[in-house]
Formats: sequence, C-alpha cells, structure tokens
Amino acid sequence: MTTMKAAQKRAQAKVEYNAFLAGCPSRQLLDRISDKWVVLILCALGGDNSRGQTGAAHADTPKAMRYSEISRLLAGVSQKMLTQTLRSLEHDGLLTRTVTPTVPVTVSYELTDLGLSLHHMTRGLRNWAQTHMAEVLANRENYDARTS
Repeated sequence: MTTMKAAQKRAQAKVEYNAFLAGCPSRQLLDRISDKWVVLILCALGGDNSRGQTGAAHADTPKAMRYSEISRLLAGVSQKMLTQTLRSLEHDGLLTRTVTPTVPVTVSYELTDLGLSLHHMTRGLRNWAQTHMAEVLANRENYDARTS
C-alpha cells in the first residue's frame, strides 16, 4: 500500500469536492456564503459600501472597518447576528480581526486575500439584485395577480 504526501491528499480531496453530493463539505461553505449578511459584510469590507450605486464602474478599494461602522452600514442587522457572522467569516479565513490596545479597545475587520476573491463575486450578486429589483417586483406582482 502506497502512502500519499499531504499535498497529494489535498489535491485528491479537491477533485472529490462535489456540492451536488449530500456529504460534500462544500455544501456547508455554500450555505455560509449565501447568507445575506455575509454578502453584505463582504461588500462593505471590499469597499463597495456606497448605497444606491450599481455597476462595474463603481470600484472602491477594500478597507478595514470597525464593528460599529459595519453595524451602521448594515441597516437591520442585530448585534448578535453581526457578531456571529463576523466570527464565522474569521473562522473560515475570509476576514481578519485586529485588536488594538487603546482605551477603549479598538477592533477592526479586514478581508483576507481569500475573502477578497469572494468579495468580487458577492459584489456582482449585490449589483445584480439592485439593478433587477424593479423587474423582479413586477414579476411577483404579475404572478400574484395570475394565481389569486
């Protein structure tokens, strides 16, 4: 029986990831990154935090943000949900949490390279939703009128 090196095992595992299979761990990741708060946090930390702007021409640069800045930007997020989401993103390696020993303590969050790569996709998703919301609302209204 031959033994595999760690790099070979990782390469084999990559080949075996298939989100269509029930036991695939990538399903957990898809569940996490499809959450609305994850998408909005990634967009905020990616610098895409100008409300109402859409399209590829809007390209801010990623920046570190304090918890309170993120909380103010994400209207409607509870303190508990924001804290849980930030912790899960840190756990997955999508952002880093930096504590600066000041009075009071300053905590900031910033995207990692991995998080930045995901941000590029979530930005497109956010822009698509904002651009097509009127059309979706009209379709919902038409559907409701037909089915009532």
